[in-house]
Amino acid sequence: DLLQAMPRTEFARLNGDVRLLTPEAVEGWSDLVHCPSQRLLDRLVRRYAETKDSGSFLLRNLKDSERMQLLLTLAFNPEPLVLQSFPSDEGWPFAKYLGACGRMVAVNYVGEELWSYFNAPWEKRVDLAWQLMEIAEQLTNNDFEFALYLLDVSFDNFAVGPRDGKVIIVDAENVLVADKRLIRQNKPENWDVWYESKFDDCDKEACLSFSKEILCARATVDHNYYAVCQNLLSRHATWRGTSGGLLHDPPSEIAKDGRLEALLDECANPKKRYGRFQAAKELREYLAQLSNNVR
Repeated sequence: DLLQAMPRTEFARLNGDVRLLTPEAVEGWSDLVHCPSQRLLDRLVRRYAETKDSGSFLLRNLKDSERMQLLLTLAFNPEPLVLQSFPSDEGWPFAKYLGACGRMVAVNYVGEELWSYFNAPWEKRVDLAWQLMEIAEQLTNNDFEFALYLLDVSFDNFAVGPRDGKVIIVDAENVLVADKRLIRQNKPENWDVWYESKFDDCDKEACLSFSKEILCARATVDHNYYAVCQNLLSRHATWRGTSGGLLHDPPSEIAKDGRLEALLDECANPKKRYGRFQAAKELREYLAQLSNNVR
C-alpha cells in the first residue's frame, strides 16, 4: 500500500531523476537528518549496504526499489543508516548491523542491557560509568567532525558485552547528527558560543531537555555529557522505580571524600558557568583512575 501511495509524494519526486541526495530534499525527515550536510548524506548513501554497488554515492546508480528503500528508511526508521554509517568495526559504540527486512533490523547480540548491572559490584559499575562518559566524549568530539547527539538515553538503550564487558548503544533510533565542519564554515548566529544544556527535573523517568535547532547550530555542546550524567550516573537518574543512578552507594572512603558526588552533581546540574564541560572532563579522568585502582 505504501508503495502504491508513493507517486504523489516527495519520495516519488526524489526517486525520479534526483542524482544526489541533497540536504534541502530530506531535511527534517528524521532526527538523523534534522539538519543534514551534503557530507553526511554522501556518507549515508555510500555506506548504504543494502546495495550491490554501495561504493557510489550517486542515487541514480541504485535500482528504483533500492532508492525507494533508502528514502523510506531515512524517513521512518533511520536506525540502520546510523549503524551502517558509523559502524562498530570502525570503533563507533553501536551494535553491529547485520541486515534488515522491511522495518525489522538485525544487529548482533551485544549482551545484557545496562539495567541488569544496576546492582553489580562497585568495581564493575565504575568501569561501566567510565565507558559511558567515554562514549559521550567520542560522539561529541571525533576526527570526523560529526557530533552524534543521543536524544533518548536510558538504562535500556545500552548493553554490555558478556565477554569483553564493552558498553554499546543498542537503540540508535533517536540520534541527531550535526556536521561541525559545516557549522564552522557557515557560522550561524552564536555558532561559537558554548552551549550548556538545561537540567531537567521532570516527574517522568529518563527525560531530557534539548533544542534540536541549537544542537544543529553550535560547534561546542555539552548535551551528551548532560544526558549520561543526568539519566544514568548521578543521583538524579531514575529508572524502573530506582533512584541514585548507576554509581549509587559508593564505598565509604569515596563517599567521605565527596569528590565523585560533587563531579556527578556538576555534570548533571551545573552551578558554575560552563561547569559541565569541566566536570565531565574531570569525571572521565577520575573514573579512569578509580577503575585502574580497582582492576
